[in-house]
Amino acid sequence: MIRIIVNFVKFSVVFAVFIVSYIANAQKLENSLLWKISGNGIEKPSFLYGTMHAVCETNINENVLKAFEQTNQLYLEIDMDDPNLQAAMMNKMMMENGVTISSLVSEEESKIIDIFLKENVGFSLKTIDTFKPFMISSMYLPKLLDCPMKAVDMELMKIATEQNEEVLGLETIESQLIIFDKIPYKIQVEEILKTAKNNMVKDKEEMNKMLSIYKSENIEKMLELSLESENKMFVEYTDDLLTERNKNWIPTIEKVTKEKPTLFAVGAAHLAGDNGVIKLLRTKGYKVEAVK
Repeated sequence: MIRIIVNFVKFSVVFAVFIVSYIANAQKLENSLLWKISGNGIEKPSFLYGTMHAVCETNINENVLKAFEQTNQLYLEIDMDDPNLQAAMMNKMMMENGVTISSLVSEEESKIIDIFLKENVGFSLKTIDTFKPFMISSMYLPKLLDCPMKAVDMELMKIATEQNEEVLGLETIESQLIIFDKIPYKIQVEEILKTAKNNMVKDKEEMNKMLSIYKSENIEKMLELSLESENKMFVEYTDDLLTERNKNWIPTIEKVTKEKPTLFAVGAAHLAGDNGVIKLLRTKGYKVEAVK
């Protein structure tokens, strides 16, 4: 009888923990780009901030500046002030095994891409034919905006530099570029061709939606829009681009937050979802709450 009671109590405790965990993960996240991380052995709170790499307005408000005052260092996805960053990118810029953009499309499609690149990037296809397609895509990113492009990451780094705070990275540029290498060149080129054919109309629509949602700080909607994108790279390789990276960052975030108060700034789409950074940290026992 005693053994039955003990087993029942154990089951009840396990079931209760499961329910609490389920509710925490099922709960809708508040609209906020800035989140405070505390508890679970952290002496002083750290902060988590959602960014976008191309915006018109950075959304860096008084709360973010206060978070800077309460922290001692800035962690971005990669260390943007690493002196070896540019060399590392140049080293990984070209496709391997003699593959070229023009070898992955028809002659007529090559002409379409060539005209598009000349008009929007200032290079002919022949000049950058060996570049990895996603590198080329980043070149016309500013053209998707109806304003001078700003990068939230760069603005944050500027503030950190002014405050003599160290800037570090959750991953290396090499590991980030390897992720894109998992996406077949053919799929990457198809996205460039699709953009060239409609002259960026669809891409601009998606960008404008994303900018509007980012301004509203609705991180769940940002993730949702990313997953609904017409871009195959985002939809078919979500695990590589988001989920696995989120999971890989958690041990570093745990270690760093226990050492010194830190401001972590990553793409806003990484924050939301059951496999987003917020809920992954909560599952580990940390208190992660929106800063309003």
